[in-house]
Amino acid sequence: MKSPLLTLPGAVPAEGVDEGVAAHYGDLFREQRALADGTGFVDLSHRGVVAVTGEDRLTWLHLLLTQHVSDLPAGQATEALILSANGHIEHALYLVDDGTTVWAHVEPGTQEALIAYLESMKFFYRVEVADRTADIAVVHLPAGSIAPVPDGVVVRETPHGRDLFLPRADLEAYAEQAGPPAGILAYEALRVEQYRPRLGFETDHRTIPHELGWIGSAVHLQKGCYRGQETVARVQNLGKPPRRLVFLHLDGSEVHLPVAGTELRLADDGPDGRKVGFVTTSARHHELGPVALALVKRNVAVDAPLVAGDTAAAQEVVVEP
Repeated sequence: MKSPLLTLPGAVPAEGVDEGVAAHYGDLFREQRALADGTGFVDLSHRGVVAVTGEDRLTWLHLLLTQHVSDLPAGQATEALILSANGHIEHALYLVDDGTTVWAHVEPGTQEALIAYLESMKFFYRVEVADRTADIAVVHLPAGSIAPVPDGVVVRETPHGRDLFLPRADLEAYAEQAGPPAGILAYEALRVEQYRPRLGFETDHRTIPHELGWIGSAVHLQKGCYRGQETVARVQNLGKPPRRLVFLHLDGSEVHLPVAGTELRLADDGPDGRKVGFVTTSARHHELGPVALALVKRNVAVDAPLVAGDTAAAQEVVVEP
């Protein structure tokens, strides 16, 4: 779905998964600094929006999600996962309940598969699931923002900022009063800095929540059964995940960033050394320079210098080995 805000001055369209919104508006670092200072907004109107209504909505979702939501207070934000039977991550939901409806935004293009799964699990529960992507747009306001929120708009407030579920018809009018726009590249650079994983970027077909630090924030360890819980409990109580998320400081003298999927090797092993991981997201940060998130094998020493393709990389621990 193409955003009308792509007509704003300087807008350069994003590509790939984030197609439909602006990658940037002409000055990536200025946009990052604005967000870090709590000004401006990010157009996330390409993300899927799913609404769940009905008096059983919270108790029903509690049975399906990794998060404890049966008693979720109205207005309190949370995030949750849906796992496969083997505990692999299939969906990531960013939730808030407004007292009558649970609103969730999800990765672009994943809402149809999510809704199909939810519909298959309704049984006798009094719930209705709807795809609201066509009429509701997500807009992100950074932490500290004093931009106005229109009356009646559902807000999901987190330490990283506020996500607004805004009527899509109001998107252009809201942009005029919300401050300078920032593109998805600025938003992503701050996400990398904050170590926040993203479905389809930090995940692949075999990712389990422990690898990305999603235990606690998206996975509740003291709740009832849900699909994939056996794997979560087994790894939590008896073992360690095979991989772990790391933050990388990349060599700033390189012109090109290593793209997602770039293989990581131990620097001491040279260019023919064995693969120990791969880059998941890379970005140019306004203060830190080139940085990345990556998955590495659990037994890689936390202080081992790495090489991402041809680019030297130093680790910061995100998930303990």
